[in-house]
Amino acid sequence: MDAGESRKRAVTVATLAKMKASGAKIACLTAYDFTFATVTDAAGMDVILVGDSLGMTMQGCDTTLPVTMEDMIYHARCVAAARPAALLMVDMPFMSHATVEDALRNGARLMKEGSAQMIKLEGGRGQAEAVSRLNGAGIPVCAHLGLQPQSVHKMGGYRVQGRETSEADTMVADARALADAGADIILLECVPAVLAARVTREVAVPVIGIGAGADTDGQILVLQDVLGITPGRTPRFSHDFMAEADTIQGAVEAYVAAVREGRFPSAQHSF
Repeated sequence: MDAGESRKRAVTVATLAKMKASGAKIACLTAYDFTFATVTDAAGMDVILVGDSLGMTMQGCDTTLPVTMEDMIYHARCVAAARPAALLMVDMPFMSHATVEDALRNGARLMKEGSAQMIKLEGGRGQAEAVSRLNGAGIPVCAHLGLQPQSVHKMGGYRVQGRETSEADTMVADARALADAGADIILLECVPAVLAARVTREVAVPVIGIGAGADTDGQILVLQDVLGITPGRTPRFSHDFMAEADTIQGAVEAYVAAVREGRFPSAQHSF
């Protein structure tokens, strides 16, 4: 699917499933407001994520943990105002899905108040019941595995996950369980490329990677990293597309093209 085709029709869960089946790469990017959502959508993005990364990019926090449901709903509404053709995915913030009841209540809020078209939640097979109930309620779900920023203190920092054989096997089992429970997408963050390729082969749903190598069905990055404006150290798995572009629009379009053509990520962006 090229940028022109994605502008003709809204991207849906079914669109993403067809892209995996055909081998077409899925391009995803974060956005947190109307202006950048408009830019991102015009570039032909398949998925726009209103991530709880807004805690760092928009609020100046050290982690995503302080982000509230109200924050997520507010920023989701700002992005939805752009009426993107891209599918609008919104993060469930820290502790908003601690129980199945929490997940259902807050997932519904993101859909009703934030105009989300898919919600994303962190956690392994322990979230399978919540995913199943959300699926049954008609709420599309992206399950986030690997490095889970909401568990940064439990994980001991922002570290690559799944390097050990036992950890890798557990992640594959988690991905299978979540897909079987009804997850529409699996997102893998900061995992070895060989493990991400294995998960992508072994689950039927699309697998999106960030710092997970080139063999996933698609890629996602944080907008500020793509534009080279992240304060401090830029993640190894990212790339400053603004360095080779004359405009912000050009940088975002260059990212989409690099994902579509399989030029990003390269080995230097992988683990």
